[in-house]
Amino acid sequence: MNWSKRSEQLLTIIWVISLIATMGSIFYSEVMRYTPCDLCWIQRIFMYPLVVIYGTALFQKNMQIALPGIFLSGIGFLISVYHYSLQKLSLFENGGAICGDVPCTLQYVNYFGFITIPLLAGVAFMIIFVLHWLIKREGKAAE
Repeated sequence: MNWSKRSEQLLTIIWVISLIATMGSIFYSEVMRYTPCDLCWIQRIFMYPLVVIYGTALFQKNMQIALPGIFLSGIGFLISVYHYSLQKLSLFENGGAICGDVPCTLQYVNYFGFITIPLLAGVAFMIIFVLHWLIKREGKAAE
């Protein structure tokens, strides 16, 4: 792939978003002492490697390294949407049975009545996925 300044900027944004999301989850659990539910842990499993994947791709200026990132962010987004649905839609209220000691419907934060931790994670996953897709599209156009 031809490396453009725009690709580098987008990749930097992706890396910063994944870093902020990772640090935010650590802040909520370690500083605020919010115990993550099972779905939160699964979302962390998909978010934390993105910091390393995109950081390495940025450092080496090689998007091939970042290929797993688009899959991790896409799957992480779907999990976040499901988790947010458990919290906010009565249609899914019985779907929380998969969670263990901490119910997945628990809302530690609820900014403005709709912004919860799964929504924040979902937005981060979505932005990462879309920006990665834009970089891939730009690379195909340059070939």
